[in-house]
Amino acid sequence: MKIRVLVTDDSLFMRAAIKKILSADARFEIVGEARDGREAVDKVLALKPDVCTMDFNMPNLDGAAAVREIMRTRPTPVVMLSAHTREGARETFEALAAGAVDFLAKPSGEVSAELMIVGKQLVAKLAAAAQSRPMPMASAPRPAAAPRITQPRAVGLVGPRIVVVGVSTGGPAALGRFLPRFPADTSLALLIVQHLPAGFTAPLAERLDSMSAIRVREAADGDRPEAGLALIAPGDRHLEVLPDGTLRTNEDPEVNGVRPSADVTMRSAALVFGRRVVGVVMTGMGKDGAEGMRSIKQAGGATLVQDEATSVIWGMPRACVDAGCADRVVPLDALADAVRTA
Repeated sequence: MKIRVLVTDDSLFMRAAIKKILSADARFEIVGEARDGREAVDKVLALKPDVCTMDFNMPNLDGAAAVREIMRTRPTPVVMLSAHTREGARETFEALAAGAVDFLAKPSGEVSAELMIVGKQLVAKLAAAAQSRPMPMASAPRPAAAPRITQPRAVGLVGPRIVVVGVSTGGPAALGRFLPRFPADTSLALLIVQHLPAGFTAPLAERLDSMSAIRVREAADGDRPEAGLALIAPGDRHLEVLPDGTLRTNEDPEVNGVRPSADVTMRSAALVFGRRVVGVVMTGMGKDGAEGMRSIKQAGGATLVQDEATSVIWGMPRACVDAGCADRVVPLDALADAVRTA
């Protein structure tokens, strides 16, 4: 069966470009188009597409508001087309928090030519999204048992556990339900590898920091894992742990077709911290993290994956299960508790 797509954008030119890209792929059928968010909501109800493309800046309802309404009335996978700017990144995360499955940064410059270049990414994301389960970000309350810790508590080669998280499609919403469950006084240090392009991880970290009792920020060269701190690998840069326990980012070649790669961070953490590492693989497409989880398991650490029922796409977790390197399969809202007791 064909994948039925609703194309939404306030630009006739952009809608035509997207339709041209999708019409060249036999897997897709364009069932309609919408000029704004309100029309998109109405056509989702009327046409029942398998997946929608969605711009952010539109009249009547913007992209995030339209996604919220779609998730309320007829949950349908949505892939956002976002401006590749810092403001565009903030808007994108509003839509992802509302339940959008994935996004693609719009090219800058001459739209027609550059959009054709990213056409392969667009069709891949839409095909994956059509098989996904939309999941809005929960408004999880910030734990109030302890105040936020503002002074660093360094984690050395001997000490509290290091949690290394690998996540991809559906990750921003999943992280928004995972990180707020850790209290400010946790003894755990977290390293997070979320597949994102450059420029998108700092706004993600800011959003997650505002929701969480622990501190959340983008990782930088020379950082050390600290209890009560979650460090997110910068977009388009691998994050590795050096032998002295400090962190370094790099632009080495992609691993598993992605950069940053969870395998890179997990393998290096396992070498340095050994059995003190807890590996976690959450929702996402592909197999990134499976080899890293194997390294953690071989070093004596614990390995947990998100279950299929709560994953937007159960690709990365399934790869770990199939490889025999997952100790436990856990629902999203129980994952933080499972990490603390691993």
